[in-house]
Formats: sequence, C-alpha cells, structure tokens
Amino acid sequence: MRDTIIPIVAPRRAGDVIEAGVRHSETQAAPPKIALTRREFLRGSGVLVGTLAVTSVFASLAPSRVWALELQGFDTHQGEVLLAFTRQVFPHPTLDNAVYALVVKDLDAKAKADPAVRQQLADGIGKLDAGAGSDWTKRAAADQAKDVAALAGTPFFETIRSTAVVSLYSNAMAYAHFGYGASKGDGGYLYQGFNNLSWLPDPPVAASGPIPKDG
Repeated sequence: MRDTIIPIVAPRRAGDVIEAGVRHSETQAAPPKIALTRREFLRGSGVLVGTLAVTSVFASLAPSRVWALELQGFDTHQGEVLLAFTRQVFPHPTLDNAVYALVVKDLDAKAKADPAVRQQLADGIGKLDAGAGSDWTKRAAADQAKDVAALAGTPFFETIRSTAVVSLYSNAMAYAHFGYGASKGDGGYLYQGFNNLSWLPDPPVAASGPIPKDG
C-alpha cells in the first residue's frame, strides 16, 4: 500500500499553489499528483514528516494532509531540532510545521553546499542535545525558549535566524496563513486602494512624490 506524501517545496509568489510538491500558477493546469512511498523518501540522509492540521488553511489546498521534507545534509533528528529551534526564534502558535520546514529545507541546502555551515549547525545541535541530556526536542517549551535565548547572537543562532527571516515569511503558505494579499499581477497596490484613508485628511500632493508612469 502506498502512502501519498506531499514533498515540501517553497513557492515564492503569492499566486502559486502547492500541488504535490510542484509549483504552478493558478491559471495553469495542475500537473498530475505525484504519489511517493515512505521508503522512497527515506533514501536521503534524513526526512521530516508531518501532518497538516485539519484547521490549517493549507489543508484544503494540498492533495494530502501528510507532508515530507527530504534532507541531504542532516539526519532526521537534526532536522527536527532545527525546526523546533526555529519555532522558538519565530513563534507562531497556529503556523503549521510545514511552513517551518521550509526553513529547514534552506538550511539543509546551505549545509550541503558549505561544509563549514554544516559543521556549525551540527555542532550547535549537538550542544543543545548535550545540555538536555539526550534529545533537545523533548525538553519543555519553556526550557527550550531559555536555551534559545542563551544562544542569541552566536553564529549558530544567527545562521538560523537570518535564514528563517526570509524562508519563513517569503512563501505562498505564509502569505495564506497571515492573510497577505496577492500582488495584483505586477501592478502592486498603487491603484488598488492603498491610499484610501477615510479617517485621515488628504496629504498635500507634494508629500506623495511623483507617481510612477506606466511603461
């Protein structure tokens, strides 16, 4: 029996849709769904697997509630620590782990490309586990928060923070969760009600600067 698993990918435009790990525009026909077995995913160094919450805004968009992220630079436990650490740095209680997995995805890519980054992150994960006495992800959330705060400003912390501040928020899943609107094509919001402030007096024309011209 084959369990359908949706590979984690990171669409970068709000109009893109996640469908079986393949990015496509809402105006394009969706490609066939890709069914993958757990064994196929476990061929990598590690794999993160999770389930979308029933109440998640993504549950109705994805062809399956089960998601997975194949890792090439880290094992499964290391990926889990990176995900939990990122949740502590950028805590959003209702944001699905599938979005945080995008941060792990980009950290994994950096680690694969740069042995120094991989060593830095692996050492940091090892120290967290050593401080916890075994598995850092098993520590209480309050204790994890203290551990993360103690590492603020360290290279390990900054590598995760600087990656997460982009990877966590600049993707279609984050836009859907936080309610970010689409970009209205390439036209932005210049003529889409951005300046419709009925509760403030109109500023002088000079305060707005020149209006960009089409073309």
